[in-house]
Amino acid sequence: MLTTVTLIGWIAAPKTAFGDGMTGVFRTAVNFWLVSHHAGFSYGQGRVGLLPLGVLVLPGALLYRGGGWMIRAAGLPDRPRTAVVRVAVALAAPYAGLAVLLALAVSSPEVRPSAWQALLGCFLVAIIAGGLGAARAVVAAQVAAEAKGRRVRSGLGALLRLLPDRPRSLVIGVAGSLSVLLASGALLVGASLAVHMSDADHLYDLLAPGVVGGVLLLLVELAFLPNAVIWGMAYAVGPGFSVGAGTSVSPTGVFIDLVPAFPPLAALPQPGPAPAVSLIALAAPFLAGAVGGVLTIRSMPTRVSEGAPLWGFLSGALTGAMAALLSALSGGPLGDGRMATVGPSAWQVGLLAALEVGISAAIAAWVANWMVLRRPARATSRTRASKSRSKPEKAEKKAERKPAKEPGRKRAREVATPMPLSAPIPGDYETRIPEPRAKAAPARPPYAPDPLQFEEAEPVLAPRRRARRTVDPLPELIEERPEPEPEPQPEPEPEPAQGPARDGTVVVEGHIIDEPGPEPSAPMPPPPEDPERIENRGGAIYVLREESDQGD
Repeated sequence: MLTTVTLIGWIAAPKTAFGDGMTGVFRTAVNFWLVSHHAGFSYGQGRVGLLPLGVLVLPGALLYRGGGWMIRAAGLPDRPRTAVVRVAVALAAPYAGLAVLLALAVSSPEVRPSAWQALLGCFLVAIIAGGLGAARAVVAAQVAAEAKGRRVRSGLGALLRLLPDRPRSLVIGVAGSLSVLLASGALLVGASLAVHMSDADHLYDLLAPGVVGGVLLLLVELAFLPNAVIWGMAYAVGPGFSVGAGTSVSPTGVFIDLVPAFPPLAALPQPGPAPAVSLIALAAPFLAGAVGGVLTIRSMPTRVSEGAPLWGFLSGALTGAMAALLSALSGGPLGDGRMATVGPSAWQVGLLAALEVGISAAIAAWVANWMVLRRPARATSRTRASKSRSKPEKAEKKAERKPAKEPGRKRAREVATPMPLSAPIPGDYETRIPEPRAKAAPARPPYAPDPLQFEEAEPVLAPRRRARRTVDPLPELIEERPEPEPEPQPEPEPEPAQGPARDGTVVVEGHIIDEPGPEPSAPMPPPPEDPERIENRGGAIYVLREESDQGD
């Protein structure tokens, strides 16, 4: 493609501009290819290091596709990270070697490409672009395997799945901060170019490039557009940039002299104090830090509140390092003499960006982490409050659903009655009615009084609990069951009379009444009747005394 563009320029321009014959066209095309990898060259008046960053898109896109093709040809690896590194190195090593050979082949006394810059630039471009392509292919294969036929997105954002948690959060934070900085630079460049559009038209009229020359000039301007955006970012950070030795364009003032007749340079402000409106751009680094700190913590919060500002500041420091790298790539010399210094100062931009972005990112990260840690507690309190508020509502709804009880079906409250130790334990009188107990037969008095006779104390009688029937909720549906009649108890058999033993001993109820001896002359009268009688009623012992009739 570069050869085609060079050939078109050689046909439209004077033959001496691109070399003599096809050899000169080929040499010029190779030099453009090396410049697209940011490899400088030297000529009779000095060294050229101000190279367009826009042309990196062409080799970068091709290398990106090449890395993906290589990893797909090898199949889905078991260790994806190792396979991505291997593919990137396998693609970058021969690519860099070929670049060195071409740089040595096209070298001439007029233009001498830098071999070491060609080696380093081509190797870095190939290993970064090829590695990204291989990583995206691996992630796309993994996502497709997990999706099981469904269509899913697997863009560059899916590459973050290959990184651990904390590095992934830092990459997201740095990307967010850098995007805000570059967006502010692009806004400054576009606004300034829109204000100075008449000056740009005047430069076009002075150059008079024609149709083919105008197209080629437009391509060159597009190639230098990323450089202009980075210069605008340097202006927003504070140090600004220079357009030649002894010049400065920054928010503190504009000090410039003569500049090359290049239409994009018409966007430079007039010498003197910087426009007051442009001072608003100084807020861009702090806004970028806030965005980066929040993204860093949202990707991976930390339980240690003191660690959140440190991670935020680290994200800002890495953003400053990236800003310094972009500043170094966007500038460079244009020969010796007055144009030997063009572009922003890398170390100044990096240092100020690290401080401004880092401080604001630390504060934003601490606040974001505090809010993330406070969110579960707030959710818990809200849940408890909602539950407490819903309890009365639930009680009201339950009362509405629950039917009112009929007064006739009100269940009597059972009260426990203390019972003495001597009283019997009552049975389950709620489910059945106890059967009537048979009356105990009165004890017959013995023939002779017991020699050891004790008078028992009267027991403390507890009131008998009335038997309660269980109220059936549906008495009409249940048939009444007749109560079982008590079974007749057999009458006790009379005890046989105790007669005298063979040896003359009379034993009544285990007591010796008469011992063998001489027979009495007269029979013994019967013992008097015992006025007391003992009965057992319902498990309680009663002592009954018979009182004699005083009137008799």
